[in-house]
Amino acid sequence: MNDKNIFDFTLKEAVAGLAIVLIIFLCTFISRTYRISKSEALIGTQNTQIYLQQDVTLSELVNILELSNIQFDEDELLWVSPLLGWRTFRKGYYQFDGEYSYNDFLTKLAFGSQDPVSITILPGITIDRFARNLGNTMSFDSSDVRSVFDDSLFVASKKISKEQLFGRMLPNTYDVYWTYSPKQTIEKILSEFKNQVVKQYKSRIDSSDYSIDEIVAMASIVEWEANIEEEKPIVAGLYWNRLKRRMHLQADPTISFAVGERRRLLLEDYKVDHPYNTYTKYGLPPGPVTNPSLQTIKATLYPANHQYLYMVANPEGGHLFNRTYEEHLVDAEKWRKWLRQQYRIKRQRELQESGE
Repeated sequence: MNDKNIFDFTLKEAVAGLAIVLIIFLCTFISRTYRISKSEALIGTQNTQIYLQQDVTLSELVNILELSNIQFDEDELLWVSPLLGWRTFRKGYYQFDGEYSYNDFLTKLAFGSQDPVSITILPGITIDRFARNLGNTMSFDSSDVRSVFDDSLFVASKKISKEQLFGRMLPNTYDVYWTYSPKQTIEKILSEFKNQVVKQYKSRIDSSDYSIDEIVAMASIVEWEANIEEEKPIVAGLYWNRLKRRMHLQADPTISFAVGERRRLLLEDYKVDHPYNTYTKYGLPPGPVTNPSLQTIKATLYPANHQYLYMVANPEGGHLFNRTYEEHLVDAEKWRKWLRQQYRIKRQRELQESGE
């Protein structure tokens, strides 16, 4: 074999070898690219929820994923994540449902692109219950929430009292981020109060003889007093009538607030020495007794036009309304008679169940 043939053979071998290397490289590249970009790399089932309590490393994330409903290949994830440049993942709440590529999944966690959580604020609750509800949903606990209401500088910055601040915790369902601080969460709710109440009813409030805080204080009384939605404008009108006539409001919700719990009130409770005791103090209490709903605030802003000054509960869960004290005494006696009858029925049932 002459030199030319040897050269041609060697060249062919080199070209063939290079082609093989290129083919192997391309196959490896395509395989790696597919593995990195495949859309079904991770599969979330049943709307999987992941809470990262703090920023975590890749190995910590793998441990968390193993406890979740997400299907994934651990070895592949450990290989892919550093290639994509993701080694740390941010604290937050994340939802996964369906198929995800590694890039989509890891980028979401690395950038902290959280999904919102829903918090529901109920009407007619206390600060403690409000704090517990948020603490059960958010990344902070209930004591952190209570500390905001006890933060004199924060409350003072709003130019309202602690009670007035809580009165503005407008009942609704809010979408917030799990990592919000207690102050951020409360600011979010305050913003909703401003939009839904202060701005929405500005003309009505401006034309009223009362400030927004006085209106909310009255609405909070109505919130605790009226169990039936249709009665709220009537109850609000009754209390406004009392206030205009310089009568004591004599609102039982203010006594419940003064004694610190909602229960059947005793005679001595009405004598408690407290700024919120509307049986002994004239006018509205210094602040709201609870957080009224938007519907209750509206009923207070637009009360029913009537001459009622008195009311007493009825067996249906509502009230009987009267214009005169004499009429009120008659209905009050009917209510007491009904209560005594219910007590006797309950006592007889207890005796029968005990076998006496």
